[in-house]
Amino acid sequence: MWKASAGILRRRAAVSAARSWPAAAAACEIPLNTKSVTGAGASLAHQPLTAAPTITSAKLYAARCKSTQANGEDREDVGEPALATDGYLGMILNAKVYDAAIETELQHAKNLSEECFYVPQFLQCKSIYVQQLLNNTVLLKREDTQPVFSFKIRGAYNKMASLPSSALSRGVVACSAGNHAQGVALSAKMLGCRAVICMPLATPSIKVNSVRSHGGDTVEVRLFGNNYDEAAAEAKRLQLEEGLAMIHPFDDEYVIAGQGTIGLEILKKCVSHPVDAIFVCCGGGGMLAGIAAYVKQVRPNVKIYGVEAADAAGMTTSLAAGNVTTLPSVGLFADGAAVKTIGSETFRVCNKYVDGMVTVDTDQICNAIKLAYNDARVILEPAGALAVAGLKKYVEEHNISGSTFVAITSGANMDFNRLRVVSERADDSERSLEITIPETPGAFRAMYSKIWPRNVTEMTYRYNTDQEANVFVSFQPLSHVENDFEKVMEDFKNDDFPCMDLSNNELAKTHIRHLAGGRSRAAYERLFRFHFPESPGALQRFLEALNMQWNISLFHYRNYGDDFGRVLVGIQQNNGVECEGMNRFLEELGYHYIEETHNPAYRKFLRKEDAENDGEFFGTK
Repeated sequence: MWKASAGILRRRAAVSAARSWPAAAAACEIPLNTKSVTGAGASLAHQPLTAAPTITSAKLYAARCKSTQANGEDREDVGEPALATDGYLGMILNAKVYDAAIETELQHAKNLSEECFYVPQFLQCKSIYVQQLLNNTVLLKREDTQPVFSFKIRGAYNKMASLPSSALSRGVVACSAGNHAQGVALSAKMLGCRAVICMPLATPSIKVNSVRSHGGDTVEVRLFGNNYDEAAAEAKRLQLEEGLAMIHPFDDEYVIAGQGTIGLEILKKCVSHPVDAIFVCCGGGGMLAGIAAYVKQVRPNVKIYGVEAADAAGMTTSLAAGNVTTLPSVGLFADGAAVKTIGSETFRVCNKYVDGMVTVDTDQICNAIKLAYNDARVILEPAGALAVAGLKKYVEEHNISGSTFVAITSGANMDFNRLRVVSERADDSERSLEITIPETPGAFRAMYSKIWPRNVTEMTYRYNTDQEANVFVSFQPLSHVENDFEKVMEDFKNDDFPCMDLSNNELAKTHIRHLAGGRSRAAYERLFRFHFPESPGALQRFLEALNMQWNISLFHYRNYGDDFGRVLVGIQQNNGVECEGMNRFLEELGYHYIEETHNPAYRKFLRKEDAENDGEFFGTK
């Protein structure tokens, strides 16, 4: 049996609260007297929150203006017309979601700075401090805590519970490789109906097993096709041939209304406390449309912003074009929101109500995952962190302070294999440089001394010629020093160390950092792996200990957050010098090391061998 009685009681309480909500909604409504109106095109522009524009029906506004002018009235004295009643308000207030979904917490967040800020009374008892951002109060709507760890259960259950009994008896069909599939599966189990979930053949087994576990015997997972489109075609065939009811992941009124209950819960929590803007993840647009439709009819001064991955910005592109636009391709990092073609209904609603769109890149998404984990101890999936990333970007770009924002943490079904990428790209304080140094003994240490005491997170160097060497280095500038990174670059250039900023170079961050250096014909080279306890200043102490007569021909270090630092070092033993001298130095160095000079991987990938110098290394002297 699914969950314990405590969960059922919690849902019943939520149902009771929802039924009494119309009166509370009326109490929340704010008189419209701001006089400012924006159309669909203007809604895309980022505007300061102090302007508080409202999206309204253009036809309604034009009719109101015509009426006031006909009566000889001054339009500026009339005030803004009320929003036209949209059918979604009633659908959301009566949505059947709380038999399957829970009313998630709206949790207060902790500021990145160390200042103290006012915490609303209604949050003081049961909030978890997550993060407060740039002198603004930030609240997280924790949809990642739903039974399927995503908001999708709301729309799926509302749609299926609204089907007539004859349709439920035939069963339902859906196509999804992610959270929607799990929502449909659990809904089918609770409603006791058959469900066929079509998923691409390449769907990871963890997602397939998760759908099966949520659905049990009532759910059939059908693996079909090499991609989503082929799986969707199979779902469409089943709808037509077997009479199964299609449960669309976003472009359906009942699905949109189910997701809209998130907006209902946010405003219910914020009756006595103003909210300036809500940031919402957007894939196909179902959640964005639902939240916007409710909030803009109950409290229209609250701004609604959708957030998309920059390489899957279907709603942003469509709103800018004025019609639904199919993207030629989409990035798959935020796969839960990677949609080529948004819905026609979600477009209509978003075009009417949404104030603007924000796009974020992979690094910003990873950083948002890190920020959520550091304080809330939850690992959001990339799509689940979109709203947090968009909020952070918007506030930083517009230099906003003193406002209250809500971000929807929409899902936590993280693929474990992606954690490495997230960890690698999450640190937005890391900056990268290419530095050219002379190929002379001591130059490497001199270069590092210009970075110290900043925390170095990566350093890669490989001997190339006798004249100069190129070093790839990543470090964290000092946060308390203004323009510290630029000052480091200037210091390098003043001392004849040419350098180039690679911080925003995608090729460098994704590939070059792992390939820098390559093969070399460095003569009389020996290769060593060193281990040292990782702690602040550990790398600097290691480099100081390497104060020796021999030339460093290879150096690679990357801080992986382990308890031990690992460094790969190539040292050129001088021609004719016996091994014993270097061996004695290594023993006296005091660091644990392993010689890898004879490792075949070293010879295959890091050496350029030829007849002239083959045998003049590998410790044969």
